[in-house]
Amino acid sequence: MDRYPRMQTPPVCNYEGSDYQTSFWEEGNRAYEDAAEGVALGRLLPKQGRRLLELGAGAGRNTPRYHGFEQVVLLDYSRTQLEQARERLGSSMRYRFVAADIYRLPFAPGVFDGATMIRTLHHMADARKALDQVRQALQPGAVFILEFANKQNLKSILRYALRKQPWSPFSPEPVEFAPLNFDFHPGTVRTWLKLSGFAVERQLTVSHFRIGWFKRHVPLKLLVWMDSLASLTGDAWQLSPSVFVRARAVGIPKAESTEGEAFFRCPACGTGLEDSPPLITCAGCGRSYPAENGIYDFRVSG
Repeated sequence: MDRYPRMQTPPVCNYEGSDYQTSFWEEGNRAYEDAAEGVALGRLLPKQGRRLLELGAGAGRNTPRYHGFEQVVLLDYSRTQLEQARERLGSSMRYRFVAADIYRLPFAPGVFDGATMIRTLHHMADARKALDQVRQALQPGAVFILEFANKQNLKSILRYALRKQPWSPFSPEPVEFAPLNFDFHPGTVRTWLKLSGFAVERQLTVSHFRIGWFKRHVPLKLLVWMDSLASLTGDAWQLSPSVFVRARAVGIPKAESTEGEAFFRCPACGTGLEDSPPLITCAGCGRSYPAENGIYDFRVSG
């Protein structure tokens, strides 16, 4: 039984209109974090695959790293983030851009053989529900690369020992340190993955040196190399602020497949949808979803 409360309609963190890619990554002195994440993805991703779902794709920062997959579907709740991604990546048929709520994914069960969720779970008020949705979209044996913010990191442990923070880094429940920003305990995330139908295969700890002094005084290549060595201890312990997990989808999708070969399904009622831009109308509930300028919009209100 899940010990954490479940929500019927969890709140969504919306980056609509945000300059996150520019202000946080390009101008925020985060070349080290970006490179360290690239190393982790390189170690965990399959060499090749057919169709990958990138959850919380944002402006497509990581998308070029998924070169082994024939097709990449970028999903984000923010349409403006996807517009930035499309501008960055171009209109190649290899990429599909989908605006949707992660708690109501608009895909038929089992249509993906890979998925990633990087720097996204920490915005999930109901992480279990999100992971259930991801599992449903994956075929058995598919690889899922998940990154999460780790509450049991060395900085938090030290702050707790010095009584500079009230919450324990060792307790299993998530901590919301800012609105819709959560840190998670590694053991809890592993439990959620198992309950959602995943088997954890490997863990890497990342961004061990996410401290201003290191980034100012240690050359970037050396810092990334040091991090790449430290990350190999991830299966033994998880004490870094970021943890990457490679999990494998086991069993069968929880929902029955939609009829025919439908790729999309209605996020409101589950009916299979015909891919018919510029407007996709559900035969089951009558809702319509626009598909304009290469971006499918399956966001549902209410």
